[in-house]
Amino acid sequence: MTVVPPRLPPLRHPAIGFAHRGARAHAPDNTLESFTLALRLGATGLEADVWLSADGKAVLDHDGVVGGRLRRRPIAALARAELPDHVPALGDLYATCGTDFELSLDLKDPAAAAEVIALARDVDAEERLWLCSNDWRMLASCRALSSRVRLVASDRLRNLSEGLERRAAALSDAGLDALSLHHSDWSGGLVAMAHRFGLFALAWDAQFERTLDAVLDAGIDGVYCDDVERMMEAIARFG
Repeated sequence: MTVVPPRLPPLRHPAIGFAHRGARAHAPDNTLESFTLALRLGATGLEADVWLSADGKAVLDHDGVVGGRLRRRPIAALARAELPDHVPALGDLYATCGTDFELSLDLKDPAAAAEVIALARDVDAEERLWLCSNDWRMLASCRALSSRVRLVASDRLRNLSEGLERRAAALSDAGLDALSLHHSDWSGGLVAMAHRFGLFALAWDAQFERTLDAVLDAGIDGVYCDDVERMMEAIARFG
């Protein structure tokens, strides 16, 4: 296998391969089966959305609602024991998969932050926890809960009315660790700009070989992809 070094060196080498909702291309997403398979296929990170149940348990689900078409109920209105079996709690993930991976959790319910960080702390995984949100000011408030957790502002370039440089400066000043943008938003220059402010650059929805290669060549620090094998093959190409 030929190793192709990126044109711009990343802060994180090799880049983290976040399996989006687990091995979503091969198994039902956001299930322990999918997360376990993703790690078996070589993913170095897992990604999920996290919500808080009515009894205060951090659970992993994309939509935040459960049930059939005729009767769907929000997770926030149900106790953990009332949720379908396929919806795992964060504690279940750690118990099943261990902690030898990076974990990116999109904070769909900001109230879940304290519980998520406490669970990660209990298994000594705070430094491998990446909390994401498009509300970066809310994320900044999470720094009071942990000095070790990674805080990730997730957005689109078109939403940064002040421009990436000013946003990156604001994120850095607020104590955030990373900026996550759609893969098409990144260029080598913008990755370098994020790095200049000490921010990791992450690219989501990088689903195809050409898009994975493009962001990895630009020096990206982590990618999110549904197809774990394709993602890890691309990361391996760049050493």
